[in-house]
Amino acid sequence: MDTLFLFFGIAVFVAVVLGLESGFIWWNTTRGPEAKRIERRLRAASAGAHNQSQLTILKQRALSESSGLERMLLLLPRVHQLDRTLLQSGATLSVADFVGLTALMAALGFFGTLLLARNFPLALLLAVVCAVLPSLHVIQLRAKRLVKIEAQLPDAIDLMARAMRAGHAFPTALQMVGDEMSEPVGAEFRVLFDEINYGVDLRDALLNLLSRVPSTDLRYFVVAVLIQRETGGNLAELLDSISAIVRERLKLMGEVRTLSAEGRMSAWILGMLPFAVGLAIQISNPSFLSVLWTDPFGLKLVYGAACMMLFGAWWMRRIIRIRV
Repeated sequence: MDTLFLFFGIAVFVAVVLGLESGFIWWNTTRGPEAKRIERRLRAASAGAHNQSQLTILKQRALSESSGLERMLLLLPRVHQLDRTLLQSGATLSVADFVGLTALMAALGFFGTLLLARNFPLALLLAVVCAVLPSLHVIQLRAKRLVKIEAQLPDAIDLMARAMRAGHAFPTALQMVGDEMSEPVGAEFRVLFDEINYGVDLRDALLNLLSRVPSTDLRYFVVAVLIQRETGGNLAELLDSISAIVRERLKLMGEVRTLSAEGRMSAWILGMLPFAVGLAIQISNPSFLSVLWTDPFGLKLVYGAACMMLFGAWWMRRIIRIRV
């Protein structure tokens, strides 16, 4: 009886160990960091495809983990453009997560203002403002990521030129850039190399890269490589010329940014001055400004001033933003 109990205990122990091991292997192959990295690269490749009908070998980038919710999201206008913007920003959010976050922010702004101030127009206005915040955050992340890619691009092109002078083929040079360069340019070139390895035509893969990274400097690189494939020539020397052009352009952009710093500072001061003056008056004489939110005509003045300030901020941004 004791021997049978001992064998039963050993069998239970082995079954538990094997169950835990199989669970860990399943999680590591489906939800582990390596599996997520591969899935992210495949989804990035499919999201950048400029012609989805020709790239059936690539995994389609899902808008949501739920098939029903994905069918609903496909009814939204320009949903694929939103998906591509999220990819370009480097955010890990899917379209469903982004839409849910936007709706949550709008609901918090609306009901929070309605409970505190009991003012429906003001609650509606703050709901719109809160709903726009996730989009502004994604746009800011996208702009920072594109600036970082443009700063890394000359070094990546130089690395490709040196690799081709050493006798490596063009796809191998792309692989070297993807392996040796840091994020985010390394990740984009890894996706480019993976697409070529999966059998996508080089022209389509380069156009997909340009679709994922809408950069003027990268467009020079893509156009030069495509023209060189048609006409021939020394690609290494061509890449050196492109790298020099990109560096000179970045240098000019730095000089323009320095010269326009005064205008940006003036825009910040003019934008924050009404709030600072209003806060100072509210602290020194609270009854002086109370008419703005207690009188109906005062609320109209506040709404009108807010609209004019938004228009002025947009116009100042147009003035100080110089494209090179």
